[in-house]
Amino acid sequence: IAAIRTVRSFGAEPAEQDRYALAVGRSYDLAKRRTKTTGTFIGGAAISAYGAMALVLWYGGRLVLAGSMTVGALTSFLLYTLFVAFALGALGDLWGDFMRASGAGERIFGLLDRIPSIPSEGGDRPASAAGALSFEGVRFTYPTRSDVPVLHGIDFSIASGEVVAIVGPSGAGKSTLGSLVGRLYDPDAGRVTFDGRDLRDLDPAWLRAQIGVVAQEPVLFSCSIADNIRLGTPGASDEAVEAAARAANAHDFVTGFPEGYGTTVGERGIQLSGGQKQRVAIARALLKNPRVLLLDEATSALDAESEHLVKEALDRLMRGRTTLVIAHRMSTVLGADRVLVLENGRVVQSGAHDALVREDGVYRRLVERQLVAGKALEPAS
Repeated sequence: IAAIRTVRSFGAEPAEQDRYALAVGRSYDLAKRRTKTTGTFIGGAAISAYGAMALVLWYGGRLVLAGSMTVGALTSFLLYTLFVAFALGALGDLWGDFMRASGAGERIFGLLDRIPSIPSEGGDRPASAAGALSFEGVRFTYPTRSDVPVLHGIDFSIASGEVVAIVGPSGAGKSTLGSLVGRLYDPDAGRVTFDGRDLRDLDPAWLRAQIGVVAQEPVLFSCSIADNIRLGTPGASDEAVEAAARAANAHDFVTGFPEGYGTTVGERGIQLSGGQKQRVAIARALLKNPRVLLLDEATSALDAESEHLVKEALDRLMRGRTTLVIAHRMSTVLGADRVLVLENGRVVQSGAHDALVREDGVYRRLVERQLVAGKALEPAS
């Protein structure tokens, strides 16, 4: 359902219908088996119960005729038997409900009882933050792919207010660096520091309050534009939200909607274009006023006009803030104070754009490939 546009674009409705019908068929077969089993059990129990009542009436009637039992005693016995039978039947239903709740509760409490390897809070909360970052001998492997090392001894530092671009081939480990800065993971070896303090010594909630993230595909929630902008700053006023939107070049298109900032964006922001979603994400980061910015391919999926508007907003966002830019496009890299080139999980080059272009290395090859691709798109003269 969520990917209905993709399904329709590829004409895959028949295949998806068949897949859904197969799943429904399996569910229907299980339901039939359960119904047959339940019917057999209930039918057997009912026959047994009524047979027992008939037997009691027959034998009790003989005792009444023989004078060994009164009619009142026989009636009382039958009523007590019915009360007990109904109570036991209800107890059986209660037991079934309890077992279903137990099965569901086991999964829920299993999640609640899990102790995360990285806590949500706890640790030092410095009074101020400059935003200097440092990677010292960092090695890392994702827990789900323990046999594939991602980073191999990464060493570099970013001064407060410096803009550093991270470039390299896909799979080099660029986005992983951003995940480590936000402490979504801890390194297997080495350490990542914030203002000289190991991230593991800092309160994760405080740390993440100092970091703003703008991703290639920003996640928006199915609520209003204003609520999405307020995500990191729930108590922000309407005036602050509007000021952030103006700085992110989002105010004009937002006010063009009939409901303005109250416009619901749909699941994952489906009712907005890519450029509009990016500008809302930038406004969200601006309102948070972080010391460190992580820009993960923030303009790589946009057209030229949207990229221009988004880049203007990013330039405002980056002023005075430590910025880690993960980029492919040279337009983003050119504004960086320094460029780090990653390949196979290692820093293979570091320096200014002009200096790296003059070197015969990975960065020069990446630039040349983009230039060749750009010329291929130019119209023939």
